[in-house]
Amino acid sequence: MARPINPGSGLLPLVALLAAVCVAPLTAQLSSARGPHHKSTSLKMDEAFLTIKNELDTAVVVSWMSEHCYQCLYQTLGLVPARLGPGSPSSADFIVGTQHGITLQLNSSSFNLELCTVPFHFGEHGNYSLWLKNLSDSSVVNCSMVTDAEPVNSFIPILIAFLLLTGLTIFSAIGTTILGLDVVRNFLLRLGSSMETERLINSELGSPGWVVETTNDNILPPQPVASKRLRSLDTFRGISLVVMVFVNYGGGRYWFFRHESWNGLTVADLVFPWFVFIMGTSVALSVNSLLRTGCSRASLLRKAVWRSLQLFLIGVLVINPNYCQGPLSWDTLRIPGVLQRLAWSYLMVAMLDSLVAKVDIGNLPTDAWWYPGREILLYWPAWLFVLVLEAVWLCLTFLLPVPGCPSGYLGPGGIGDMGLYSNCTGGAAGYIDRWLLGDNHIYQMPSSRVIYATQMPFDPEGVLGSINSVLMAFLGLQAGKILLHYRDAHSKIISRFLIWGLFLGVLSAILTKCSRDRGFIPVNKNLWSLSYVTSLACFAFVVLVLVYYTVDVKRWWTGVPFYYPGMNSILVYVGHEIFEEYFPFRWRMVNTQSHAEHLTQNLLATSCWVLIAFILYKKKIFWKI
Repeated sequence: MARPINPGSGLLPLVALLAAVCVAPLTAQLSSARGPHHKSTSLKMDEAFLTIKNELDTAVVVSWMSEHCYQCLYQTLGLVPARLGPGSPSSADFIVGTQHGITLQLNSSSFNLELCTVPFHFGEHGNYSLWLKNLSDSSVVNCSMVTDAEPVNSFIPILIAFLLLTGLTIFSAIGTTILGLDVVRNFLLRLGSSMETERLINSELGSPGWVVETTNDNILPPQPVASKRLRSLDTFRGISLVVMVFVNYGGGRYWFFRHESWNGLTVADLVFPWFVFIMGTSVALSVNSLLRTGCSRASLLRKAVWRSLQLFLIGVLVINPNYCQGPLSWDTLRIPGVLQRLAWSYLMVAMLDSLVAKVDIGNLPTDAWWYPGREILLYWPAWLFVLVLEAVWLCLTFLLPVPGCPSGYLGPGGIGDMGLYSNCTGGAAGYIDRWLLGDNHIYQMPSSRVIYATQMPFDPEGVLGSINSVLMAFLGLQAGKILLHYRDAHSKIISRFLIWGLFLGVLSAILTKCSRDRGFIPVNKNLWSLSYVTSLACFAFVVLVLVYYTVDVKRWWTGVPFYYPGMNSILVYVGHEIFEEYFPFRWRMVNTQSHAEHLTQNLLATSCWVLIAFILYKKKIFWKI
């Protein structure tokens, strides 16, 4: 029988024990171009070496801008002196970033005249030369890029890891198929029986066990059969959690395994909303099950409040990034966070469903006008509440006056938007956090600093974005309602999931105008924008369809290995944050500037947590909050 850990009696000792552990903050490393260097300087990850050779009679000011930066100001890279004499060019060396393409702008220092612009995507650890010279017409400047040393292919480690994981998956599938054959299974059963008999005969301590005969004349009524647990939900939760652990540990230091600097999506931006989505789905099934067993709605509300409080306290007191600055200081304590956002989303959705959930959905009148849309219309008060919440988000985002910023500003500030709104990071969302919580109680190193060089603190788990996290959880709750109202009607469940995915996808296309930066509401993880929620919910419905079909309908896949961490999600998440700096999750590397070593370390650390979850599953130990 499962032995759930009771957090009610052990929360405070757990906090006291774990609060002493230093959790390394996820600091963003700038991949931008940097100042003058010499060739003897060793290159770091995502860097290349550039020599600019100047054959002009004027000194040249070199500036740069990332092509990933929308409407940004050029930043000064350095100065290249005028040529020393005829046939004697001057030169200057620079380190440039390789994560994204860069546009170099070269201006004459004497006349402040643009000589040329050179867009180029440098390769990691490559050596390049940029020549500036006059051709036959002295007024025309020729800028030509030359590759002196070929860059390394930094994606080879990912390819090797993919091939290895694919090979292990194929090997495991073949082994499972072979073991499932009747001939093999019968052989193993006979072999196991004979070995056990021999062990009992030859062991001095061995003795046959007692045999208890059972009869069918039990006068007691049979125990109620527990509702079938959908493995696809735990598998989907496990997929989100495993990818979350991997990207939190560094993702091999690849930029696409880090959060997007502002608008757009990377792999790291997918998993947290999916976790919120599947939490909402689980709430629908859990509330329905508890109501059918006789739990009162008042008790469900009390449980929702208590669980949310525990999640919030763990997020603030246990895995707060301020621990690495020493003991917690209340003056600089970060209040928002991932678990805090989960606590808020869970509280709102669980309370809503506890109030509006129907106990007996199997005896609904099939001739009622609302019956075809029962999974929505039966819960119209909850839908109305969520729509009002979303209207509040829209009004605050686009109408709230923000000092020094235009109304409805959704940009990153800094050097974005030509530097006109440098202190307007996040618009209303950032302003509300700074007003309610204070500058010192929100995240100090937002991902917008990587490309947009912002200076304002901004929290991606802030107050205003919490409204849309409730919407994300509520859409997951809707998936749970579909599962409840169409039990075992697989085709109806799948069709409705796909309809929701299509609807949300079309809505996202309208909101974003199918672009990254030019839409009405761009996809933005930092803001948890409306289009971010609709896009990720669209993906979530599609992924859930695939997992549901392969795991629960066709049973082609058992969900392994993601099923195990999905069954112990809170323990794995809290544990991976706390023990991040401990062996075997981290060790001193030979070459800290190698993607291969970082990828190996992060994959092994993530695999360790999958193994831990598997062992706990076998021991029937689950941490339930």
